[in-house]
Amino acid sequence: MIQNKILALRLLTGAHVFLITISNILVQYPFDLFGYHTTWGAFTYPFIFILTDLTTRLSNAKTARSIIFISMIPGLLISYFIASSIESLGALSWNSFFAIHYMPLRVAFACFIAYVIGQFMDIFIFQRLRNSSSWWVAPALSTTIGNIIDTLLFFTIAFYHSTHPFLSQHWPEIAIVDVCFKILISLIAFVPIYGCVLHFFSIKYRNKVTV
Repeated sequence: MIQNKILALRLLTGAHVFLITISNILVQYPFDLFGYHTTWGAFTYPFIFILTDLTTRLSNAKTARSIIFISMIPGLLISYFIASSIESLGALSWNSFFAIHYMPLRVAFACFIAYVIGQFMDIFIFQRLRNSSSWWVAPALSTTIGNIIDTLLFFTIAFYHSTHPFLSQHWPEIAIVDVCFKILISLIAFVPIYGCVLHFFSIKYRNKVTV
């Protein structure tokens, strides 16, 4: 059982890094869905909140916070360098490769602020609700509130008066649509996945909340 938990925590850390990286890149690519502006990041980022809830359930809040900090730095650095490389493909040179790319850097900074605040809020709410008689209450509410806070913070910091013409103009609409899609995707898909993973690892509800 202990070995399963250690393996699960390692996998969750790796998954955090991967999802931070891919989401930071995909959020810079908007598209229209049913007439609404959104970004591809709306389909990947909600999973981070379910991972955080699983981490908290598998261990405790302190370990979950540690994993958030461990995952954050490599995730932000990798996503920044990949996004910068994509941005500089039009003019390949050492100067363009090592130049500071304002848009990816601003997105990385926005992700840092939104990720930390959103994830800590998610952990805080989950801890207060984890002993609920219904297993889905804690991940559903913590993920919903965390997504709202994270999304509004991220889009405000990343795209308010940014150098990206489309995102600078439409970021309020995209933020609202994004958070709606994130909540919908989380409740329909990711919360049930959370329940399946809990069952797979045979995690029992604890009578005492660990702080």
